[in-house]
Parts: sequence; C-alpha cells; structure tokens
Amino acid sequence: MTLVIDPDRFLETGSGRVWTPERNAAAWRLAYAALERSLVGGGIDRVVIVCGLQGAGKSTWVAAQDRDAGRVYVDAALPGVRHRAPIIAIARRHGVPVEAVWIRVPLDVALYRNRRRRADTIVPEATIRSVANLFEPPTVEEGFAQVRIVAA
Repeated sequence: MTLVIDPDRFLETGSGRVWTPERNAAAWRLAYAALERSLVGGGIDRVVIVCGLQGAGKSTWVAAQDRDAGRVYVDAALPGVRHRAPIIAIARRHGVPVEAVWIRVPLDVALYRNRRRRADTIVPEATIRSVANLFEPPTVEEGFAQVRIVAA
C-alpha cells in the first residue's frame, strides 16, 4: 500500500483550489490526521517527505514511485526544519522511519513550471521566492533515516 498526502488537495473545492490562511491551517490539520490514520495498525514501512520549491516536480517524482512499496509520501514544500518536524514526530510515535527526498531545482525552473500550471493552482511568485529564501536542506540530524537529493 502506498498513500500520498498532499495538503493542497484539502484546499480543493467544486470550483477549484481556494487558498486562505485559515483554509491552509485546516488543510495541514487534515494532512496530519491522515498521516496518523495511515500509520495506525502497521503496513507502512516508511514515511517519505518529498520537499522542495513549488514547481520543482515533487508530485511528478512521487507519481513515478512504486505503488506497492508500503510507504506514505508527504508531498509539500516544507522548506524548514520546523515545517518537517511535526511529520517526523508523528512517524516516530508510530515507530516508522522517515526519509527525506529533496527535489532540487533552480529557482528560475520552478518559477517557469509554476506559470504553466492550471490557473487555480499557480502559486504566487513571491511565495515561491520566499520558500527559496527559507529553504533549509533536510539533514539526518533532524531525524531522517536517509536524505536523498534529486536534481530535477
């Protein structure tokens, strides 16, 4: 079994994706709850945090992975240690190791790809630039069993 948790999916409405600070906070609460539920009862051997700039290709990378691997993929920008820490803590409570996959792309590539998205899924350029400025590469010291860098 493989599960993909993308908090942005919780922002979807009948008329497209709608982002507000309140909806974003609720989306993350739902994402954490989905992660908790997926880890209850076993069957998951690893949580994989797939992080990087919006437009880096995280969702594309996740879609190419083995669907029978017994993994939960968390697909989100997660630029800092503080952003990744709650996911690591949830997995640790369930005794499941966490791996980081950083999809690393130049900022100009991420901005270009973002502009090609469906209108309601385009991230404001200022937001992507902010994430780029905030980004802290994941490390084993923050609790990952393994860190992989995928240059895309």
